[in-house]
Parts: sequence; C-alpha cells; structure tokens
Amino acid sequence: MTTSLQTHPSGADVMQGLVESAGPHHQPAADMADLKQVVRTLLDVQALRTTRVRLGGNLFDVVITSSGLQARGAVALMDEIQGGCGPVIEDPESGWLYWLVPPGSRATWEPHDHAVCLSAPHVITLPSLNRTVPPGPYWLRPSASDRLVPTVPLREALAQIRPEPAPHAALAAQLGIPT
Repeated sequence: MTTSLQTHPSGADVMQGLVESAGPHHQPAADMADLKQVVRTLLDVQALRTTRVRLGGNLFDVVITSSGLQARGAVALMDEIQGGCGPVIEDPESGWLYWLVPPGSRATWEPHDHAVCLSAPHVITLPSLNRTVPPGPYWLRPSASDRLVPTVPLREALAQIRPEPAPHAALAAQLGIPT
C-alpha cells in the first residue's frame, strides 16, 4: 500500500504568489501610502482619544475664526441654517474656533477679513469626542459623521457677523509666515 503525502501551500505562500502574479503593478497606490495612519487616527477618535489629523485629503479642511461673542453668534446662525451646526472646535487658549468644512474648501475659499481656511499640509488636533467643555480644546458643536459645515453659508454668516479679532496675524506668526 502506497501513501501519498500532499503538501498545501501556506497562507503566506499563497499571498506571495498573488503579489508576484500582479507583476510590476503590485506596488500600493500612492494615495494609499498613509492608509495605516488614517485608520489609526480614526480608531483613536472612535476610542475617545485626542488625536492629530492631517487636513485635506478625503476628511476635511478647517476655517479658523476668533471665538468671541460675535463668533458664537455665527455658530447660532449656522445652527439655524443647518438645523444644527456641523462640527466646531473651540480652543479657549488661542481664542479660536475651528470649523470643519468639506475637503477641498481651501481651493475655493476666497480671502476673508474674518476667517482663514487651511488644508494640507497643516494638521489639527481633534479633541476626544466626549470632550465638550474646557480645559483645552473641546467640541463646541460635536462632530457627526453625516455633516460638515458648508462653506458658502459659513462665509456669508461670517461676513454678516464679522467676528473679531481676525486670526490672520496670530496664525501667520504661529506658522512662521512673514506678514
């Protein structure tokens, strides 16, 4: 009686074969190079940890204004317009509000006397989703997965309400940009 032993390729062997069969196109796409970091960031946010996020890409850009009474009037106006304003972070230390706006907004944002719009390569630190009061940055309007702050109504609200002081000079100094 003859017994035949068959060996089956391991999972690693199968994966390596698939990679090799892809030929020169087996390299990850350039836009996927930082997928690991994006996933880690989103998991940190979901786990209620403070985390740094690169602006732009597929997530969001940010509009920066002062956080005084006038800016709070703009938040109230956006509450009316949106049926509850999209995500806004207040940073009491800097005296700024960070309005999370759709990705690509920086490319169409015209200069504004009372606000600045930033995108990549800048980063923002998102507070834990459960941080809704100071100390430190907190969610003045919580982040919801289904909305961001629309730029056209925000721009109009800021032009109407004119929150002061404008962030331009302080932001330029923080970023090391000569004025």
